[in-house]
Amino acid sequence: MNPTKTSITRANFVNVARELFAKKGKDNVTMLDIANESGKGRRTLYVYFSNKDELYTAVIENELDILIKKLEEIMVLRIPPFKKLEVYLFTRFEAIKEVVYRNGSLKADFFKNIYEVEKARRPIDLKEIKMLRQIIDEGIADGSFKDVSSQWTAMFMLYAFKGLEAPYMNNSVSLHINERRILIMDVLLNGLMKDVENT
Repeated sequence: MNPTKTSITRANFVNVARELFAKKGKDNVTMLDIANESGKGRRTLYVYFSNKDELYTAVIENELDILIKKLEEIMVLRIPPFKKLEVYLFTRFEAIKEVVYRNGSLKADFFKNIYEVEKARRPIDLKEIKMLRQIIDEGIADGSFKDVSSQWTAMFMLYAFKGLEAPYMNNSVSLHINERRILIMDVLLNGLMKDVENT
């Protein structure tokens, strides 16, 4: 089997599934619907995906690759680590919101099937932890950040960011987050403790 043709066929199935899931919701789409809409036989579809859950995971992974590409663009910027962390955080919020909203009913699925979404996100989380760790290590190296465990700090930051995703997408905190960008970065970078020397 031609590898290029294989990847094109697989990508086509993922794209068709994404559109159908976005229009109708995952629960209302069958493998036969996806096969028919793609113009391929159901047997061909099953060569690439064992079941609908596997295909749904591929859709989420594909969509979150958009997020990773945007974040990778930030990683090559020649800006101070604290500024890079700020750009990373606010780009991340908007990119996730954009991905979820562009997929119609995937927005509902995102909140309803959080276990499935989280399972699909694990490889993406690892990439994000690596990127955050790189930013933290840059800050430690240039003396602007404390000498902390970059691995644990990156993990802590990622899960804190993820905790804000749902309220951000529901618009319950997005306005406040964008209005208080300086405050958020101050708390993130400096914490809540007063500088003891200046008190």
